[in-house]
This record gives sequence, C-alpha cells and structure tokens, in this order.
Amino acid sequence: MNYKRKAIQELRAWRLSDSKKPLIIRGARQVGKSTLVDDYGNDYKYYIRLNLEKSKDVAFFTEYRDDVSNIIEAILLSKNLPKDLKNTLLFIDEIQEHPSAIKLLRYFYEELPNLDVISAGSLLEFSISQIESFPVGRVNQMALHPMDFEEFLMALGEDIALDYYLKVPTPNLAFEKLLDLFNTYILIGGMPEVVKTYIKNDKTVIGLKPVYSSIWDNYIDDVEKYAQNQTERRVIRHIMNTAPTVRDRITYAGFGNSNYKSREVSEAFSMLDQAKIIRTIYPTTDLKPPVIAALRRKPKIQFLDTGLLSFAANIQSELLSIKDFNSIYKGYIVNHMAMQELIASTSAIRYTPRFWVRENANANAEVDIVYEYKSMLIPIEVKSGSKGRLRSLHEFIDKVDHNFGIRILANKLSFEEGVTRTGKVYKLLNLPYFCIGRIEYYIAWFVQQ
Repeated sequence: MNYKRKAIQELRAWRLSDSKKPLIIRGARQVGKSTLVDDYGNDYKYYIRLNLEKSKDVAFFTEYRDDVSNIIEAILLSKNLPKDLKNTLLFIDEIQEHPSAIKLLRYFYEELPNLDVISAGSLLEFSISQIESFPVGRVNQMALHPMDFEEFLMALGEDIALDYYLKVPTPNLAFEKLLDLFNTYILIGGMPEVVKTYIKNDKTVIGLKPVYSSIWDNYIDDVEKYAQNQTERRVIRHIMNTAPTVRDRITYAGFGNSNYKSREVSEAFSMLDQAKIIRTIYPTTDLKPPVIAALRRKPKIQFLDTGLLSFAANIQSELLSIKDFNSIYKGYIVNHMAMQELIASTSAIRYTPRFWVRENANANAEVDIVYEYKSMLIPIEVKSGSKGRLRSLHEFIDKVDHNFGIRILANKLSFEEGVTRTGKVYKLLNLPYFCIGRIEYYIAWFVQQ
C-alpha cells in the first residue's frame, strides 16, 4: 500500500522557499514520518537516508563531529554518489538517538546551503532538552499527525467520495456515504499501520488488535525510558491504563482513583504530552483572539488517535454496532475525533485547539470547541440528534460581538436562525460531523452567506 500524505505538498513548498533551512519533522512514533520522507525522496535525483539507530550511520557524526563538509563527503563516498548537492536530499531519521546531530543542523544550513536536509524523530522533546543550544532560527519545523479523514479516504481509494468531501458545501446526496466512511474512520483511526492492515484484510477489523497492542505497548515502553525513577514509571503506567476510560475533565490529584499526588500526576502527563501520546487540553475563558489557555481550570485529555483510544478503552466491539457516534458517552468519541481532526489540520508544532468555559457559583457553561477565525472566536458544539440543547452556546454568543454559531451532528447540512435567552438573534450552521476537518473553509463560507 502506497498511501499519500498531504504533508508532501508542504515539503515541496519548503524546497522552493527562499527561507529554506534544514527541516525537523516532529510527531509521535509510527505516525508515518519516515514513509512520508521516503515518498518525497522520489522528487530528487539522489536520496540518502540515514538511521541514527544504526551504529554505522551514527559513525559519520561521531568521527567528524562538527565538520559537516567532511560528514557529507564521507556519506557520499560510502554511497558511491557524486557531489551534486542541488539534486540531493539527506534524510536523518531517528535523530533523537544522537542529540548532537540536532545541533549540527545549523552548520548544514550555514556551510552547505545547497543541500536539502530533513530530519525526523520521536520523543524529540526529550532529546532537545539534552542540547545546550538548540539551533533556533537555523531550522524549520513541522508536525506530522495520524492520517486525517481526507487522507483516510485517499488510502481507501474512495476517490469519488473524496471529491464530494472537498466541495464546500458537500452536496447532501453524499451525506450517507460520507457519514458511513467517517464512522469507520472513528472506529479505525488514522495510524498508518492500522489503516494499512485494515485495507490488506479486505477492510475488516479482524487482525487489527495486535497492531493496536504493539503500538500502545511501544508507547508505554518509550516514555518509561525517560522516567527518572520508579515512581514516575508507575504513575505513567497508571495513566496509560486508566486514562482511556476517562470521559470528563480531569483533576491531577488522585487521578484514576489513585493515591498519587497532583505534582506526580502532572509531571507524568507532561511527559506523555511531550511524547505526543496524550495531550492535556486546557480551556479558555477568552471571547476573542488571541486565545489564552486558562491553566487554573480543569483540562481535558486528548489521545493521539481515536482508534487507539477505543482499543485501549476496550470499546471497539461496542462501537461497531453504532450508527450515530454522538449518542455514545454523551458525544465524547465524536468530540475527541473533532479535536483530532483540528490538530491534524495544521503542521504547526505548538497548535492546540481549545474549548470555552464560564464557571461561577451560580451556573457553569462549556462550549466544546472555539475556533479562531479572523477577529472572531466561533463557538462549535458537538451534539446528538437534530436539536440538542445549546444553552452554553447561547451564553457565549450573548457575550461576543458576532452572531455565528456552529453545531456538529449526524445530520445533513442546514441553516437556522436562533434567539438567545437575552433576545440576541444569531445564525446557526448545522454541519455533519465528518466536515470538522474542513471547518476553516466552512466558517469562511458560512460567514459570507
């Protein structure tokens, strides 16, 4: 299976950029970083791939240290390749295994500007912390995530459905087909190896469990390597075992019915966040951009991939029989996938979606997602059924200087005009939940309408 990733277009734009610098691709293990660059390497006359988990490839950096000219000459000699740097791509994979190689990227930029250099690695945050001077300003960076719904359709060969999905608005005649495919995507997730196995097995879930298990176990082992003591290891393993069943916002102290202290749990979550396995999503109380995280409020947790989440929570068999995922766990699964799609929609390494809260003694309100669009913060609610209560959305709209709201649900696209409790008239876009990955385009279209 040769699945295509949209990020290859970003790599091609990077190559043509006037400000091109060595590129670091960041992301969790097994999201497809190496496969992406291997595919992109076909754009070059000469493609060199080093893997710093292999001692013979590390030797280039240990023997010549800071002399990048000698490093590249030795590499070219070993590969029997001419010194044609303008047509050569050097890919340094698993660069986290030799942190000093990360520091050398600045010298590739300064001394060999004609050579295109890409590096990738997992757990890079841990390796970067070991570097005295990270080459800030001397490298470009981008994030890679699990496959999004658009890439999932590409991998499945659903070209006609993809064409309809990319239209804004998507014609209602494609609703049932796309909803069915999105339900499959929620169940399977976007981990490339899982998708590959699913297709290989004639698009059945049989045989996927060992793949999920291998990925999940490897993640636990990876993070535990960086734990500084036995207590940290125990807390990390406790979180990995209990977090998949959590449906609400969390409190660190005593997380998962444990006796662990707030600081112990917080530090363990920080390590899992750095590894890109489980992120903590803090809310905001802001009503317009820029959005600032309210770090004193309880966060939600966001897993790397919804397919992995449902495997770890042991609910995949339950999900197989469900037609409207908004109906299970009060929409938790769809809300989780909505966040995952938003994260996958950008290659920015520090992007984090937000939800909105208002908490006081009289009443609380929570909007599932707030999305920055120009000078506005657009409220997005994930609801089951065709109606669903919108009290929190109404409260948010009453406080902002625009009148746009969006509801994500398992229904065809439609418009409504609503009235808040204070009498403010607003426009509501009901959007099928498979459209969340295209939300930027839908908001622009909605506002223009």
